[in-house]
Amino acid sequence: MSQDPSLALASADPFLLLVVEAQLGGALDLVDGAWEAAQKPDRKVEDIAPDIRAQAIARLEAHLAHGARPLALDPETLARLVQFCVGEAVGADYVAMLLEEAGVVVRALDTAPPVVPASGDALPEVAITGAGLSGIATAVYLKRAGIPFTIYEQSESFGGTWYDNRYPGCGVDTTSHFYAYSFAINPAWPRYFSKQGEMLAYIEDCVRRFELADHFRFGTTVKAARFDAVAGRWRLTLASKAGGETEAEAQVLVSAVGQLNVPSTPAIAGIESFAGPVVHTARWTPGIEYAGKRVALIGTGASGVQVGPTMAKDAARLTVFQRSPQWLSHRPNYHLPVSQHERWQLSDIPGFVNWHRLLTIWRFADTLYLALLKGENGAASEANAKLHKQWSAYIEEKMASRPDLLPKVMPDYPPLTKRAPVDFGWFDMLLADNVELVTQRVARIEPDAVVAADGSRYPADLIVLATGFKATRMLHTIEIVGRDGQQLDAVWEGDDPRAFLGMSVPGFPNFFIMYGPNTNLGHGGNLIFQGECQARYIAQAVRHLAETGTRSLDVRDAVFEAYNREVDAQLDTMVWSTPGVDNWFKNSKGRVVTNSPWRVVDYWARTRRFEPGDYRAD
Repeated sequence: MSQDPSLALASADPFLLLVVEAQLGGALDLVDGAWEAAQKPDRKVEDIAPDIRAQAIARLEAHLAHGARPLALDPETLARLVQFCVGEAVGADYVAMLLEEAGVVVRALDTAPPVVPASGDALPEVAITGAGLSGIATAVYLKRAGIPFTIYEQSESFGGTWYDNRYPGCGVDTTSHFYAYSFAINPAWPRYFSKQGEMLAYIEDCVRRFELADHFRFGTTVKAARFDAVAGRWRLTLASKAGGETEAEAQVLVSAVGQLNVPSTPAIAGIESFAGPVVHTARWTPGIEYAGKRVALIGTGASGVQVGPTMAKDAARLTVFQRSPQWLSHRPNYHLPVSQHERWQLSDIPGFVNWHRLLTIWRFADTLYLALLKGENGAASEANAKLHKQWSAYIEEKMASRPDLLPKVMPDYPPLTKRAPVDFGWFDMLLADNVELVTQRVARIEPDAVVAADGSRYPADLIVLATGFKATRMLHTIEIVGRDGQQLDAVWEGDDPRAFLGMSVPGFPNFFIMYGPNTNLGHGGNLIFQGECQARYIAQAVRHLAETGTRSLDVRDAVFEAYNREVDAQLDTMVWSTPGVDNWFKNSKGRVVTNSPWRVVDYWARTRRFEPGDYRAD
């Protein structure tokens, strides 16, 4: 990338420049000189003295000229640099996580040699169902360990949710510099919040870089999996898209299909009679035309707030059917490209991308966690009340020119009780002349219209369902039979899934679930982060099988039960369990089964090391 280093350095975040220079040069004198400025709660770049900034730039230019690389500093020095970087005191648990996840230090697992099996035994083979982000992360860690694996994917290519979801406007709602693997940090994101195509290109690059292509079997669905206790292996029934069934087997089975893979289609009277296309956002195809059409959008969740503003620009009319209003967070740089200067900083200054990612993780991981907690007697906590005030003011500002809309779009429940997407332009869209917001329930659908509960009729040429997924019915499309013939769907009573760390269920040996029960994030972090935590844990478990000659691992009942008691106790303290508030996190019994009750750093710590004592070995 052609760039003037002097201009790029001059425009860089000086706090990042100072910490990067310190690691490149090994001296903390400039960091010490700017320490007070860095620790201000509302610090600004202007707080750094001009002479310190000038010295940092001069030193960095010298480091770049001499090809300097980041130094391996002692833990105490690194901890000090972390506090300087983020601008506040950081606990020891968080320091370790930030340094590893940002790639400032290399975790031991990443440099461990390939597995040497016990007594010359064959290595355990792993079957992975799903070629999305979690499945690919697992594949990378298994490949590093030298473990053989096959990835079965029902679609014709990899990518998971980023392959399936192609609706207009589709993109991330977590900043891209965090929404990436720690082992494949990307300094070249073109925008702060990537679009679907950019995410798919990133995944494709990872598949190529880590040489995974030969491990995929596309167009293949795992229809059933049965554990053979005598052989200690999983017997798989595979269904091909071309037709017919085949059999396969593996010692270890990993489900990487996740929670959000089966679209939820509402049972609306007359929907089959509609003359035009009816499409769920997760099943969008490029041939669907909406320009100049009358579009009915049913659902205002995460996909709805992206697809709506995108279609509204070209649709003749957009009618939005809203069941309940949404809290939306605001990111000022949501639609902005990353500047050429910043892309150069991230790509060409050694270590800059790592410290930039570290700061980004700090800001987007657990900042909102306290707002998830209830206050005394179940009332909103102080943190939640503060968030309520901030987000309410934002909506009021957006609706200033349409006070008639304000009651319709202002939520009456605590923030974070439901998933809070980023404002993609939703409130601005509602002000457009060709957009109408309907808060009446959809009563029925006729061949050319959607009819609301009050009898109002809204003509439509296209119906878009942004109605989410069957998140609580995890893995119900696969018949999974454990050690004693018990079926997982029966054990879970349909929509009441539980697992140790969200991954392991007693009676289902050598079976690990990714993005399983109580692992969805509702306040920060992201699913790549969660998936990597699980992938590393699973890789360690498989390594243990290989190195010890153990045939199978089955999580202990007492461990499973103790963990789930912890989960339930913590969930009771959180706003998701607020009575009378509906969300897709709860099952038919009202229990939150999708979301993790832990801070991001807590789950990271719990999954950091596989503990053989938690499992019965065979």
